[in-house]
Amino acid sequence: MADLTEVLRSAVAAGASDLHLVVGQPPMARVQGTMRPMPGLPALGAEDAEKMVYSVLSETQRAAFEEKWELDGSFTLPGAARFRLNAFRQKNGIGAVFRAIPSKIPSPAEIGLMPSIANLIDLPRGLVLVTGPTGSGKSTTLACLVEMINQRDRKTVLTIEDPIEFVYEDKNSLVVQREVGTSTQSFAEALKHALRQDPDVVLIGEMRDLETIQLAITAAETGHLCFGTLHTQDAPSSVDRIIDVFPASQQAQVRLQVSTVLQAVVCQQLLPRVGGGRVCAREFLKVTTAVANLIRDGKTHQIYAAMEAGAKYGMVTMDQYLAFLIQQKQVTPEDAFSVAHDAGTVRALAGMTAVGAAA
Repeated sequence: MADLTEVLRSAVAAGASDLHLVVGQPPMARVQGTMRPMPGLPALGAEDAEKMVYSVLSETQRAAFEEKWELDGSFTLPGAARFRLNAFRQKNGIGAVFRAIPSKIPSPAEIGLMPSIANLIDLPRGLVLVTGPTGSGKSTTLACLVEMINQRDRKTVLTIEDPIEFVYEDKNSLVVQREVGTSTQSFAEALKHALRQDPDVVLIGEMRDLETIQLAITAAETGHLCFGTLHTQDAPSSVDRIIDVFPASQQAQVRLQVSTVLQAVVCQQLLPRVGGGRVCAREFLKVTTAVANLIRDGKTHQIYAAMEAGAKYGMVTMDQYLAFLIQQKQVTPEDAFSVAHDAGTVRALAGMTAVGAAA
């Protein structure tokens, strides 16, 4: 049986974002978005997979896993990386996925963060959403913003995560990190008590239920800057997700609240970069007075038109950004089209000819 710590070190050295352990397959690494077997390693038997997963679990984690058959956690491999861990039972035995978390928090330039997004840390209050599918770099973007606050401002930042991913070293700010299942029972429970802990900024790792969303809105209404994530594909659907989670009888009131507290939505997709690595495509919605009116009046389907006309506020749609990446030869048209809202729009914005080359 392979030593899991050595497999993880090899995966990190190969630039993998994730390592998958599944019975019947060799350890599989996701490199630049593509799954590939780790070289020289045999397929895992059920006993091998179980021993490998258990080798990195604490006694507390092992007991929790055996009770619930699911486990979210994290651990640090000295000299290599910190990992987010998800262990689970599947038809042939135990499986797990390890997400590598860089030890260094990237700068805005390193992740291509637009000035309009970086400037969100200047907001005195309100709600900012960072959205996208799993593995789209939401945690990295949020960590970059929090670290900018940490380096520049004298504030208290409270993060509520499941699990803790990036670890902050206090600089000018005080950063308090709480982990669901370890230092708090749930996002909602942590948020209920957060406002008595004197935070200036609150980061909510995932707004996954009505109570958490409601508490996040309340925190933003009471003068705090709140960052949160959703698994949504674009800005209008992010607004709809927040409102639709509430009962129909409350939605008119919630629309009014959201139109008042929501400051911005950042939607992300990670794509293979031409020449290697990956690049993040970002859609950015700034909630102007016009956008707030659309939210309040239930006209979220018109938000895209406002974004297309909102360049002076730094707004950009996903299709506009994808066209820019094609023009900069950072991504292939095929990869851009795979995540576009409208491939025809991207093609036209990129000035492409019928055969797919740039005009």
